[in-house]
Amino acid sequence: MQLANQVAVVTGGARGIGREIALRLAREGADVALFDVQPPLLEQAAAELRALGRRAEGIVVDVTDGTQVDDGMAKVLDKLGRIDILINNAGVTKDGLLIRMDDAQWDRVLNINLRGTFLCTRAAARQMLKQRRGRIVSIASIVGLIGNPGQANYAASKAGIIGFTKAVAKELAGRGITCNAIAPGFIQTEMTDALPEQARQRLMDAIPMGALGEPKDVAEAALFLVSDAARYITGHVLVVDGGLAM
Repeated sequence: MQLANQVAVVTGGARGIGREIALRLAREGADVALFDVQPPLLEQAAAELRALGRRAEGIVVDVTDGTQVDDGMAKVLDKLGRIDILINNAGVTKDGLLIRMDDAQWDRVLNINLRGTFLCTRAAARQMLKQRRGRIVSIASIVGLIGNPGQANYAASKAGIIGFTKAVAKELAGRGITCNAIAPGFIQTEMTDALPEQARQRLMDAIPMGALGEPKDVAEAALFLVSDAARYITGHVLVVDGGLAM
């Protein structure tokens, strides 16, 4: 129970990788607040956390709205008392070739993925600075490191998260706050489940380990980065991709 008496905020925590990270942190003793825009899924995920004996709050927050983010963090402090860990996981894709990509596709992905990371980090950091301790982990992507055709918006947002992480790590390190990123490769989620079989096979052929990752692989990396085992690691991008980007 290495996270006992700590409180984690997980954005996009109602399903997929966010939900898996929340469950992993809860199993190590953390109480968890979930931010998401899907109330039924939020409550289901919060109920799973409570079944583990943890305090859990599902809070409807649009991470692109600064007022909603600030209000959400205030609710976390009111209900759970502190904020020790922030996992910036909320994200979307809206793929398309550059010359066909419209402004709305660009803006939606950058707003949720990058602006949301900024707003949530700023709000959580204010409390962490008072506590003189905190762990911030943002979910980037190998696409932010190597690019991917048809994902100029997504690649830009994830590369932005990596640069943002490094800048914030330097700003906050002196106050006992670490800030790191995880760059997953292709993880088995609803998005990859929807791929045609041929496309899935091409992906697996490109991965040296010969398989897609699982949400638990990202969750274990997140647990490491928020634990005391990673106390001297900040500004780092941990790639979890089966060797795809090496």
